[in-house]
Amino acid sequence: MAASRDTWQSIKRAAPLLGAGAGAAAALGGLALGYGMMERNAFTIRHETLPILPPGFADLRILHLSDIHLVPGQEAKKQWLRSLADLDPDLVVNTGDNLSHRGAVPELLDALGPLMGFPGVFVPGSNCYYAPRPKNPLRYLVGRNQPGNLDHRVLPWREMHTGFGAAGWVNLTNRAISRTYHGMRLDFSGVDDPHLKLDDFAGWPSGSSTGDQAPHLRIAVTHAPYQRVLDQFTGTGADVIFAGHTHGGQICIPGYGALVSNCDLPTWRARGLTYWEHAGRTTALEVSAGIGTSRFAPVRIACPPEAVVVTLTSRS
Repeated sequence: MAASRDTWQSIKRAAPLLGAGAGAAAALGGLALGYGMMERNAFTIRHETLPILPPGFADLRILHLSDIHLVPGQEAKKQWLRSLADLDPDLVVNTGDNLSHRGAVPELLDALGPLMGFPGVFVPGSNCYYAPRPKNPLRYLVGRNQPGNLDHRVLPWREMHTGFGAAGWVNLTNRAISRTYHGMRLDFSGVDDPHLKLDDFAGWPSGSSTGDQAPHLRIAVTHAPYQRVLDQFTGTGADVIFAGHTHGGQICIPGYGALVSNCDLPTWRARGLTYWEHAGRTTALEVSAGIGTSRFAPVRIACPPEAVVVTLTSRS
């Protein structure tokens, strides 16, 4: 009984401290949430330079967009997207997850309208096909989300793709095509969303029997940078791979970085320009931290939204 009384007295003495600690934790959590909701609209432009063009060719400026996750009424995001046309890119690469709401397509096409005046290519992500649903945000931190977490209400992705196509943007969903730019052949190969296991690599455009002897560049495009897809692109000679999906981790620790990548990509590669190695080959890998968030997790911490300008320059 004496031990029980001592324990009870200890609990009573500690209660005010525990209450104060809980209050401080709640206040800190509220501050973090408030900051995260502000940072989601702290739009940035990251610039990268990549010397991979054949010698003597003029620079090629690529604007990389990913993970817009548009919801109707997001005026700040839409205005910023319109302003990106001032960057005057030579090519726009859109790596998917454009939607987060069934009613967002008209506003998305309006926001991207100025950019659709430039040549572009695109692939879809899972949130181009299906709407997200509310879920415990802690699940994002303890392991990568699986496709089963999606709300299988089909989004109007066909309407979105039709709008992109009408503007001249090329759908690279499990397709390979070639285009000519300033006397150089650009070979593109893209895959459908690997997160939904819809990817089916189409290879590279074959061209003529002497095509590999002419100046050319191989550009690979995917939404989710799963290692199997990166290995496939790299092993077949891609010069650069564009991907999104990771949100750069979305909630990061300053000085450390991403806690998760939402796929099997190492977290230190969740944002930025790195190099992927496979089968004796090395390929530049550009992963965007994305522009939006799920409408059910509208925060970013130490990971601002971004568009990326990658300037391809000639090799020395």
